Amino acid sequence: MSGFKALRIDKIASGQTIAKVDFDEAELMDGDVTVRVTHSTVNYKDGLAITGRAPVVRRFPMIPGIDFAGVVESSGDPTFKPGEKVLLNGWGIGETHLGAYAQKARVRGEWLVPLPDAYTPAQAMAIGTAGYTAMLCLMAIERFGLTPADGPAVVTGAAGGVGSIAVAIMAKAGWHVVASTGRPNETTFLSGLGAAQILDRAVLSTPGKPLGKETYAAAIDSVGSVTLANVLAQMKPLGAVAACGLAQGMDLPTSVAPFILRGVSLIGINSVTASRARRMEAWGRLARDLDPRTLASLTTTIGFDDIVPTAEAILNGKIRGRVVVEIG
Repeated sequence: MSGFKALRIDKIASGQTIAKVDFDEAELMDGDVTVRVTHSTVNYKDGLAITGRAPVVRRFPMIPGIDFAGVVESSGDPTFKPGEKVLLNGWGIGETHLGAYAQKARVRGEWLVPLPDAYTPAQAMAIGTAGYTAMLCLMAIERFGLTPADGPAVVTGAAGGVGSIAVAIMAKAGWHVVASTGRPNETTFLSGLGAAQILDRAVLSTPGKPLGKETYAAAIDSVGSVTLANVLAQMKPLGAVAACGLAQGMDLPTSVAPFILRGVSLIGINSVTASRARRMEAWGRLARDLDPRTLASLTTTIGFDDIVPTAEAILNGKIRGRVVVEIG
């Protein structure tokens, strides 16, 4: 098909508009691999792009969506052949390069990863950038040399996309996981993922002292701002925090105290442009360590027409776990 449906964002004087449109393959951007997109997902970043609440989109018009899974239709990259199942996370799609909320995408082959045999395209998008980022965080903590024997780990934003998978994979790896959330009704859900303790997010989300009680050996933070500052203040000596999000804000109102008095390390996680080797490692770990039954328990599936309202809901904290979009 040369024509296909897509979700398109256009710039207007008062901000932006978004609508489902008929798109032509000739309008796709340069790339050496064309993919028939079968599934995508809705991440927090997608919510920001679709609503315009943050300047995620830097080229107009834009097809949003930072993740997709699908089937190669044509390829000028010898790594991929027509009919092969692939996935893509990041690399600026949905921001500067036409993205995933369309039935077709044309991208650079170096951005693609073969779909792991352990997962269907829908399951891969149930993981998506959020779950892949969570695994990058765990891998970073492990490279730092920390193990479950060093003490408990805290996961902030635990009921969200990154947080829910972070809880599951850290628990599987043997960590005593403390799940921080503002949704007390999700206690059963988080315990089912492996959380050993539920922490009211108010404990971390309001301003605290430069140094608190030595509590956590490791942390995965997708919230930022005051929450991240409080996590840093409560780390054990030589602990490490993997930071990957900014749901509360981009600021970091902290001091040097945790770093110079306890030797705490803050590890930044960039999932957008990670090397293919690092991506393959992360997806291999997910295939091994994330039980498909656990993945199913935290996943909701929606249709193409549900993308926009879901984007609003995810920013308002109304979405639990992960969302798969059937592009159709």
